[in-house]
Amino acid sequence: MNHRYGIDTSVLVRLLTGDPAADYQKTVAAFEKRLEAEPQAELFASNQVIGEAYIALQHHYGIAKHQARAALLSVLTSGLCSPQNGAAVLTALQTNQGCGLLDRLIVDDYSARGMTVVTHDRRMNKLPGVEKL
Repeated sequence: MNHRYGIDTSVLVRLLTGDPAADYQKTVAAFEKRLEAEPQAELFASNQVIGEAYIALQHHYGIAKHQARAALLSVLTSGLCSPQNGAAVLTALQTNQGCGLLDRLIVDDYSARGMTVVTHDRRMNKLPGVEKL
């Protein structure tokens, strides 16, 4: 049986930025050790963690939105960790028109659980599975 792990925002931000360097090295070494001991282990980032990391990159590191999306896409396709909700999240990271990434992650999270999203937001309303109030 594959053991599945969910990473938190602090771990994802370390992987994205390499900062602080000592924590980054410690994180990578811990993952390498875990994957060596459990080759079938899988590491995942939830939509909430991805959204928080996206905001942290902009707010704390001064990284532009398009660069933050590219960095997230790079880490989440590196083979080290994956988005918990799969390919839809990767598509959201690659999309830069219409509503923003956080709105797309919200819709994806509800949709993955079979829910219809209700909103007042006109851009979000254009996504599949969303109804305008």
